[in-house]
Amino acid sequence: MKKSKYHIVMIALIAIVTICVAATSPTEKQKNNLKVLPKDISHENLEKVMKDFNKALGVKCNFCHAPSATDPQKLDFASDAKPEKLAAIDMMRLTLKINKKYFHVKNASLTDALPVSCNTCHHGVAKPE
Repeated sequence: MKKSKYHIVMIALIAIVTICVAATSPTEKQKNNLKVLPKDISHENLEKVMKDFNKALGVKCNFCHAPSATDPQKLDFASDAKPEKLAAIDMMRLTLKINKKYFHVKNASLTDALPVSCNTCHHGVAKPE
């Protein structure tokens, strides 16, 4: 039972990782730090994924993204300083694996509509029970 709660929390966190890109245009450094999403993802698709994460987990960008070292009023989207972002990355990978293994979704991308997504467990709650 503990493992399933961990997986649920991880899926939720995945959604948050990309949510806040809409507020700021991604720089090359930010895009080069993408670990699950394709590095050539369009700004529009990246915004869509982040907004989907935002809605699925009921959180804002700063849930996963750390403040900028130079301007604390802005977020450092490329930074991996927050454990929530790292958890979200793990959950994105888990979600893609589940969709591939159990739903036979080939070449799945988080920009696609998938049978299992963050919302499957989170339903607008950051830490589902």
